[in-house]
Amino acid sequence: MVPRYTRPVMAAIWSAENRYRIWFEIEALACEAMAEYGTVPKEAARTVREKGDAAMAAFSDADVARIDEIEAETRHDVIAFLTWLAEKVGPDSRFVHLGMTSSDVLDTCLAVQLVQATDLLLRDLDEVLAALKARAFEHKHTLTIGRSHGIHAEPTSFGLKLAGHYAEFARNRTRLETARAEIATCAMSGAVGTYAHLDPRIESYVAERLGLKPETVSTQVIPRDRHAAYFCALGVIASGIERLATEVRHLQRSEVREAEEFFHPGQKGSSAMPHKRNPVLTENLTGLARLIRAAVIPALENVALWHERDISHSSVERNICPDATVGLDFALARLSGMISKLVVYPDRMAANIESLGGVVHSGEVLLALAKAGLSREDAYRIVQRNAMATWTRLGTPDCRTFRENLAADPEISGRVPADVLDAAMDSRQHLKALDIQYEKIFGEAGPRD
Repeated sequence: MVPRYTRPVMAAIWSAENRYRIWFEIEALACEAMAEYGTVPKEAARTVREKGDAAMAAFSDADVARIDEIEAETRHDVIAFLTWLAEKVGPDSRFVHLGMTSSDVLDTCLAVQLVQATDLLLRDLDEVLAALKARAFEHKHTLTIGRSHGIHAEPTSFGLKLAGHYAEFARNRTRLETARAEIATCAMSGAVGTYAHLDPRIESYVAERLGLKPETVSTQVIPRDRHAAYFCALGVIASGIERLATEVRHLQRSEVREAEEFFHPGQKGSSAMPHKRNPVLTENLTGLARLIRAAVIPALENVALWHERDISHSSVERNICPDATVGLDFALARLSGMISKLVVYPDRMAANIESLGGVVHSGEVLLALAKAGLSREDAYRIVQRNAMATWTRLGTPDCRTFRENLAADPEISGRVPADVLDAAMDSRQHLKALDIQYEKIFGEAGPRD
């Protein structure tokens, strides 16, 4: 991911320095396990740990350059690192990597990095959830118009809108926790996964100390269905980001103007039109969501490797693992900030509810007529006729409100009392289930109106 959309903490996870530190830790732990089980001299394991730790503590760009120099000759990244490590450790380095294959290091390291990245993403999600919950309770009783097909439907609560997104991101957090558990897998089974040159206890020893679980069946590589599930989880989260971003973008449209991104002092919206206040953050989030989801198909295609292994997945993962996690980290941080600072216009929301002359209350009027004894078909016909009479004349001199048209309709007059019609036109009746809904979503109802 380009620096513009990269936060330093996530970038550090995918740095060469962090990768090599994890590689060394895997090798050192394996050496220590072999010493414990009698395969390697304990003094040699101690030397590897002490000299290796010292080398990693002093690790610098010069060391990266040296490893790159060796790789340019060997054409093998793990061998290049092991050669560099041997230069630091000395003769006891012959006990490093005994019976292991490169994938034991690479796949286990990738698991550690993905766990590190996921822990950061989970914290990001907590920030999003906290922002959504705060704003949902703030606007629990803020009336706004609900829309279906982009058309005014019935009144709802703006807080409930946000609560719905909260519930989605809560599900996404659970998905990510599940994905983390599945990806936190260690494989140290040697060539083609038979443990022919490695005691399976080595794998368990290393896995426990890295916070991982041993792979059930390694074919020399960790099966890529685990990684595919992981990136699918990231893709679903990205879609949740886009859904919320799209809602804000619609609400910020000039003809709607119910909510908008915070416009900073000194911010400019357009180089040509000084009046512009564009939804640039949510547009950016929409684009980032597309990039994150773009990792899903390659991850799914990585599942089908040849026989016990090939490396067709390697070049894919070198790109999608950092890019998708870095991008999602940035997007979630931007999303939580955007929600926290979102500017909401309740007066504009109230005005939009009545902007169609009251026809958005047609559903409740329909129910009132049915309760008064009309068949549903007759009630629907009468209500629709009066609603269309209002709708088609909006903005004209002879336009009458929906309530006025209903009062003048001879099929309604005398059948439905005026106070019943008035009650049907009260937007607040649509908030009566809020406490129950909030209890379902948050486990608490919060403030009553």
